[in-house]
Amino acid sequence: MTAAILLLVLGLGLIVAEIFFPSLGMLAVLATAAVVGAIAMAFQESSTAGVNFLIATAVLVPGVILLGFKLFPKSPFGKKMVAGGLSFESTASLDPRDLVLLDKEGTIESDCRPAGMARLDGRRVDVVTRGEWLAAGTQVKVVEVQGNRVVVTRSETRA
Repeated sequence: MTAAILLLVLGLGLIVAEIFFPSLGMLAVLATAAVVGAIAMAFQESSTAGVNFLIATAVLVPGVILLGFKLFPKSPFGKKMVAGGLSFESTASLDPRDLVLLDKEGTIESDCRPAGMARLDGRRVDVVTRGEWLAAGTQVKVVEVQGNRVVVTRSETRA
């Protein structure tokens, strides 16, 4: 039984090694052989041990793969392989000043077809309409702010 456990640990280690060191599948083949061998050795011991190894393999192999992919970008090799960029937590593409524009009124500075520029809250802002075309000089009101998208409609008040 000890040999089966060691073979399973070796197989899991080879799975992680395949993630960190691309070997064109050679390490994956060895990992598969080790895991299958561990299950076969466990079934030779007893059918209960074999079933337990199957269950453990079904849980451990995906867990080890997920762990490997989670740790890979933090490794020295992974830092060179994974391109840096904006993450979902990043707010670099957002202008925090846009969040306070909801319900503000302003004037279209360039024709919106349906995207254009408007002067809102004393500054120029890229805006879009909900499909309508608005000419320069039209009074507008901000009805929606989603991320870096500011949606305007024609204002009810006339200047």
